[in-house]
Amino acid sequence: MMVLFIVIPLALLVVGAAVGAYVWASRTGQFDDTTTPAIRAVFDDER
Repeated sequence: MMVLFIVIPLALLVVGAAVGAYVWASRTGQFDDTTTPAIRAVFDDER
C-alpha cells in the first residue's frame, strides 16, 4: 500500500511533463505544417 504514495505522484509528474512538452511544442509551431512532410516523401531529392 505504501508503494501507492510513490507511484501516484511519480505518474502525475510524468503526465505533467508530457502535457508540458505538448503545450511547448504547440506554442512553438511544431504542428503548423502537416501537409509538407507527406508530400516530401513523394518527390526525389535533387543531387
